Amino acid sequence: MTFSPLDLRGTPCPINFVRTKLKLEQMPPGELLEVWLDAGEPIEQVPESLTVEGYTIESVQPRDSFFVLKVRRPIAS
Repeated sequence: MTFSPLDLRGTPCPINFVRTKLKLEQMPPGELLEVWLDAGEPIEQVPESLTVEGYTIESVQPRDSFFVLKVRRPIAS
């Protein structure tokens, strides 16, 4: 199953974290979510907060004006 990227560019903290977490909770366990985040506070805070919540960060890739975060919903949550 493929999900379209969650585009949170321009979304302030902590709303971008809350939206990411809500989206992950709607997904089947084990699925991968791609999130687009701005540089600065969003890319610094969101991955750290997701890790604390038990999510696995697969990768963080820089693009021209934003970052692509790939996070996996745990199998057992």
